[in-house]
Amino acid sequence: MDTETSPDRHRAPAPLLVAASIGAVQGLVLLLLAAAELASLSSERLALGTTTAAFFALFGLLLLLCAGALTRLATWARGPVLLAQLIGLGLAFSFRGAWGVVVVLAVTSGVAIAGLVHPESMRALGDEPAR
Repeated sequence: MDTETSPDRHRAPAPLLVAASIGAVQGLVLLLLAAAELASLSSERLALGTTTAAFFALFGLLLLLCAGALTRLATWARGPVLLAQLIGLGLAFSFRGAWGVVVVLAVTSGVAIAGLVHPESMRALGDEPAR
């Protein structure tokens, strides 16, 4: 096979980079939500607020870690990012009356899923044989 036309096995393909980028943005949003939750703590809901903020922060950090790992072609990182996108799709369809949120969640999750299961991504992560 000609080396000029063969895909570089050490670089993430565009669909995988798009999925990783969406995961990273979602991770940052979750970190912002954690900060907002901490900023709105009150003594009446101290336990709920701190556990919610901790969940958002940990989930956001996990997404950022996995997004970075995907750009380095770490196969283990696809599962958590894919799970986050499936959760995002479920959340999108649970909102009532907030159509902007529904569209943003559904579109970004759908695009990220498409990028994660794209044949180029699968090949780069070693889950599909090279042609």
